[in-house]
Amino acid sequence: MTSLTGVLALYGLVVLLTILVQVLAAGRKLELSQLAGNRESLPSLTGLAGRMDKAQMNSVVAMAFFAPAILILEGRGAIPPVADSLAWIFLFARIVYVVVFALGIPWVRTAAWLLGYAMTFWLYLLAL
Repeated sequence: MTSLTGVLALYGLVVLLTILVQVLAAGRKLELSQLAGNRESLPSLTGLAGRMDKAQMNSVVAMAFFAPAILILEGRGAIPPVADSLAWIFLFARIVYVVVFALGIPWVRTAAWLLGYAMTFWLYLLAL
């Protein structure tokens, strides 16, 4: 495993932990029968549960874009040295994003999202 795939694996763990926190937060607001059901009639989640729901959905989308860029670079064999730094910055930005989203800090959340997005975009430019 290279540093790039290591960062990808670590981000996978971040996404899994984000989902776990979201489920636990939702469990405090909803009944078990609602969570175990088909979720078609779930009430809108608010507070921490709602923010974590949005954060976990966004984290899955970010993974869907980050992973191919990493895998393309890995497949090429010759990985530009800057790619490692970009991947680590992405990981840091996404962790900050989830934490500040959970805390309800809007502008820092947006800045962290933009930083992660920019790193993903840059990784794709390297992959071309």
